[in-house]
Amino acid sequence: MKRQNQSCVLEFILLGFSNFPELQVQLFRIFLVIYVVTLMGNAIIIVVISLNQRLHVPMYLFLLNLSVVEVSFSAVIMPEMLVVVSTEKTTISFVGCFAQMYFILLFGGTECFLLGAMAYDRFAAICHPLNYQVIMNRGVFMKLVMFSWISGIMVATVQTTWVFSFLFCGPNEINHLFCETPPVLELVCADTFLFEIYAFTGTILIVMVPFLWILLSYIRVLFAILKMPSTTGRQKAFSTCASHLTSVTLFFGTANMTYLQPKSGYSPETKKLMSLAYTLLTPLLNPLIYSLRNSEIKRTLIKLWQRKVVLHTV
Repeated sequence: MKRQNQSCVLEFILLGFSNFPELQVQLFRIFLVIYVVTLMGNAIIIVVISLNQRLHVPMYLFLLNLSVVEVSFSAVIMPEMLVVVSTEKTTISFVGCFAQMYFILLFGGTECFLLGAMAYDRFAAICHPLNYQVIMNRGVFMKLVMFSWISGIMVATVQTTWVFSFLFCGPNEINHLFCETPPVLELVCADTFLFEIYAFTGTILIVMVPFLWILLSYIRVLFAILKMPSTTGRQKAFSTCASHLTSVTLFFGTANMTYLQPKSGYSPETKKLMSLAYTLLTPLLNPLIYSLRNSEIKRTLIKLWQRKVVLHTV
């Protein structure tokens, strides 16, 4: 692009699924239902764990942090996405795009490390039950949670600041549903080779390393499960591990394909679908997979409901 044609971009246009206007009403309804269910499911987990002192142990406190991340992640993405799919073109300011990308990376990075910490917690509980209280004491738990959040903040600060330090000289149309790094990077009027090296290295450290750690932890857990004498116990544990691994693979797999090669050859529509997999489905599924199938949480929910019914009948 010639220098004289360059101008500073003050706002961006999110195109969403504007190529498929006949689908926008249906997509809006689907996304709205997913958003409401996601908020309700994660909010229930936060309230239940917060109110029940018996659940103030590492396993459930990790779940509480994960639900806070999922609610925040959805709140950053979904309201804007609903606007995008309900209109032909949606504008977002330069600052607004910066903020959205920052918080997507913050909560996404935090979730990667939290899921790794949760896998380590299950590994310690199942493979070393006698030493679990020593391995996962309060100090270790706090360090893992703080490390997860601080790592998310650092990733978001470095990557977002770097992306928006580039010159955007037009066009300003982002062929995506929200301000995610790869589609925004396509509008940069500069050499992004160094950033792409950073993105590749960062994805390996932030996405692939926790994912491999989770897989190794669950392999050890599965070996421990095979040694269980009870057939019913083995089936229940296998079911739980399979559900966890499905959610983890969905989140890390699509995030890996999106960020490992920010200027990859995937079509824009394919990139949108991959982004929807970890921005919509993972926050929706995690409450069901990690918590709402848990007997302790279900018992607490029933007690809270019964208490509410009693108060209304008095």
